[in-house]
Amino acid sequence: MDKNDTPTSKAILEHNRRFIPGGISSVNRSIDPAVAFVKGEGAYLWDAAGKRYIDYHAGFAPYFLGHNFRPVNEAAAAALTTGDSLFGAGPSVLEGMLAELIVTHVPAVEKLTLLNTGSEADALAVRIARAVTGKSHIIVMQGGYNGNSDELACNVFNTLAEIGPRVSPGEYPLKPLGAGTTILDTRFVHAINFNDLESVRYVCRRYPVAALVTEPLLQNIGVVKPGPGYLEGLRALADELGFLLVFDEVKTGFRHALGGYSALSGVMPDLVVYGKAVANGFPIAMVGGKSRYMDSIVDPDPSKRPFVAGTYNGHPVAVAAAIETVRHLATNGNEIYPRMEKMGAAMEAGILDIFKHAGIAACVARQGSAFSFYLMETPPRDLHDIIKGHDFARDVALRRGLVERGVFFVPIATKQCSLSAAHTMDDVAFTLEQFEASLKAL
Repeated sequence: MDKNDTPTSKAILEHNRRFIPGGISSVNRSIDPAVAFVKGEGAYLWDAAGKRYIDYHAGFAPYFLGHNFRPVNEAAAAALTTGDSLFGAGPSVLEGMLAELIVTHVPAVEKLTLLNTGSEADALAVRIARAVTGKSHIIVMQGGYNGNSDELACNVFNTLAEIGPRVSPGEYPLKPLGAGTTILDTRFVHAINFNDLESVRYVCRRYPVAALVTEPLLQNIGVVKPGPGYLEGLRALADELGFLLVFDEVKTGFRHALGGYSALSGVMPDLVVYGKAVANGFPIAMVGGKSRYMDSIVDPDPSKRPFVAGTYNGHPVAVAAAIETVRHLATNGNEIYPRMEKMGAAMEAGILDIFKHAGIAACVARQGSAFSFYLMETPPRDLHDIIKGHDFARDVALRRGLVERGVFFVPIATKQCSLSAAHTMDDVAFTLEQFEASLKAL
């Protein structure tokens, strides 16, 4: 491809397919129609043709402060000029600084270890849970996404034909997210529905469960909130039945509060996973939690010590970006979070009003700056509600109409939309105008 050309999104995809399977290095990024973005700044994206979009995808939500937030970028760039490097031996000053900041501001974290991706971090949390409990089985949620490791990449989004009707108490057939895993051979994983405490007890009565892994607020299938007492119930069951409660806060962490969703709910997990928004989009993740569990990583007995290693764990560029992100939220959070709530509330009210005037039964589920619309009368409590009640085809058609009009709701049904601190009320107003126009055009 001639570097002097200005290729279209379609041409970029076709070029990439010659060298990359499917043309994209993460199948989760595949959308129809294909749009190749070449620039992101604040709340906006530009595609290869120069068209600007208001972005509500935010790269699957990490850009809480907006794309290319200057203070974070400058901190990352500075790490390249100080002589700091990926030394590969010994402790790092920067990672110690970041760890102290997280422990200071996040109630659920007494100690932590750094990694690079949420997938790695979720897998490590399971490994730690197995090491400290001596058990092998884990519980996951229908519709939750906890990374691409062999055992956790399952039951993300399925049809009723695949998993059957709702059962409670009970569990569902395992459905691997792709080929090449051993999950159906080991049978250590048990999928249940969110907001179903009785099914947790059901599984624990039948198997030695090491961990229950869940987003405290399901954000892979939009926004599915925990019902009253649900998270408290999980905490009580973990204490009673002897498994570790693991919160996957890769999406919820720092988007809703600097202390994570656990700080908002007041429910403290045993282990917690963060990523994405920790460094405003730079590649970093972490597993944190109670010291007695995290210290298993250095247990003097090798047979009880979960192995943790990674050449790029604590890379100075990502760590410097994370330090600046956390400091910025600590200093400005009292202004940022209320403003995000105000914009989120305006978006929710506007979308509901548009559906009402169109005579369409719909609802909006929202937590602060994260929201999703469902073409059903009440917000869902689990995946089965969405499968049975939501109009997926109309959802995607509406999103495609928005993309055409310069508003980027990723054109995948039920996917969460994310405001950033860079958005304005003018952006919200324009978005609502285009939402109404897109709905009328269906």
